[in-house]
Amino acid sequence: MWDSLIIGSGPAGLGAAIYGKRAGLSVLVAEKEYMGTGQIAESGQVDNYLGLVGKSGYDLGEIFLEDAKNLGVEFYEGEAVAFEKKENGWSVSFENGEVIEAKTVIYGAGAKHRPLGLPEEADYAGKGISYCAICDGAFYKKKVTAVIGGGDVAVEDAIFLAGLCEKVYLIHRRDSLRAAKSLQEKLFTLPNVELVWNAAVEEITGEAFVTGVQLLDTQTKEERFVAADGIFIAVGIQPVSESFKSLVKTDEAGYICAGEDCCTSVPGIFAVGDVRTKKLRQIVTAVADGANAVNSVQEYFQTR
Repeated sequence: MWDSLIIGSGPAGLGAAIYGKRAGLSVLVAEKEYMGTGQIAESGQVDNYLGLVGKSGYDLGEIFLEDAKNLGVEFYEGEAVAFEKKENGWSVSFENGEVIEAKTVIYGAGAKHRPLGLPEEADYAGKGISYCAICDGAFYKKKVTAVIGGGDVAVEDAIFLAGLCEKVYLIHRRDSLRAAKSLQEKLFTLPNVELVWNAAVEEITGEAFVTGVQLLDTQTKEERFVAADGIFIAVGIQPVSESFKSLVKTDEAGYICAGEDCCTSVPGIFAVGDVRTKKLRQIVTAVADGANAVNSVQEYFQTR
């Protein structure tokens, strides 16, 4: 039986693994993606992580992963689907039928891309609709694309695509962006990016592949059609907490209720990273969660 089973190998999970290993705990990291490092791998460039400015998200994730491996952290490939309380800990079942037991669980499965909620999204997934510019941008070299959203990810996607595409539309439902000022300043210098303000997406059109997006101006109520070969949706994230909702307390959006100590409503279960309730979801706060969770695990053992 492991001292801690860590679900997810993003920055939060790897941070917990490193701090747990250094604390002398036996830890196992379970990750459904082969040697995955979470959503960080989809970031083209990370400019806000201390000491490693300018690294791609993929490279930064690999550095985190290498640190964990060098400490002797063990990994297991599989998706956790069920959790059962036992007398001396937890029994965690995986999709392949295997069961792993641990005294505590540190849950850091993160978040996934939020869809727009349009019925045609499923029809055009992989046929012109994407949620990751870094992953799929190369398919649209010298073509026309549209990014939907106004936060950091949307602006980063537009900047990345501008280096590949003939033209990029950035479509936002408001009249100002939520992204960091530094990103906005860079975006506004790009001649092949056109911003479409106050635009609500009514429909994504297509035949065999996407042909464009039908918009409604939220102010004038005028309709507009934007022709595009690819649509990149970047309208936020939603927590991967489905298997946990019946076990611990969550908020209305599905985020696991946990404070800076990462303690959930159930003793022995800790939540870290994007999946927990918090004001700021960044790499630095995810790594900090990993350290805080291990401290809470140690306190948990001391009180038992």
